[in-house]
Amino acid sequence: MDRAELADFLRTRRAALQPEDVGLPRTRRRRTGGLRREEVAALSSVSTDYYSRIEQQRGPRPSEQMLAALAQGLRLSLDERDHLFRLGGYDTPKRVSRTDHINPGMQRIFQRMDDSPAQIINHLGETLAQNRLSTLLVGDQTLHTGMARSLAYRWFTDPAERERFPADDHAQHGRTVTAQLLATHTRNPDDPRVTGLVETLLKRSEEFADIWRRHPVLGPYCAPKLIEHPRVGLMELHGQSLIDPDQSQILTVFTATPGSESYERLQFLSVLGDQLL
Repeated sequence: MDRAELADFLRTRRAALQPEDVGLPRTRRRRTGGLRREEVAALSSVSTDYYSRIEQQRGPRPSEQMLAALAQGLRLSLDERDHLFRLGGYDTPKRVSRTDHINPGMQRIFQRMDDSPAQIINHLGETLAQNRLSTLLVGDQTLHTGMARSLAYRWFTDPAERERFPADDHAQHGRTVTAQLLATHTRNPDDPRVTGLVETLLKRSEEFADIWRRHPVLGPYCAPKLIEHPRVGLMELHGQSLIDPDQSQILTVFTATPGSESYERLQFLSVLGDQLL
């Protein structure tokens, strides 16, 4: 571990990151550019004292989990994250299996999505981030653990996952979810997490197994999605996706046609706000 280089690298990346890049306000009292140590600590879910000791070349050697948290907090690119791990004396993480590191550019776009439900998922259908409206719309999907992090697993094993979708749409959703997983399996045939998920679902769900045997393939067009919210009612939403091919992550934003009843209900959902969280 190179303490001096590690500390200097963190300082330079902290100085290069502006408050606006991470959704923080720029106050008049801020005399210098870049983020403060306490802001990086908060973004990385560590104490300010712990982070400060790393920059001051004091304290214990940061763990791999800690470096991963700092990489995410500082919005490092994959190459920058790998460099951080090498400075910490660790092997660089495998990019195929570690899919929770969100691309900095995608993260910046996501943070500016305030007026529409938005979420970032990885190639396994695991939700990595949701904004406030997305959580209000479908609940907090980042709380799941294990295989339940995957939408495909929840759709075919947990009846609660289907509650906000009209029963008449369940069959189509099942085909769509299966087709997405099949496409992922085709692109990543050697990924143990993908093959493990497929094998588990083939054993646990006859519905999934039946759809899987039919080799469903998604087309370029995604039809509007109907979501039945328990407080505001049925909404027809259009999903638009931005794909990051380097990390197989997708930023999806849901919108309603302006002036429509669905649009008004989505606005009402936003007004309800914290009453539903």
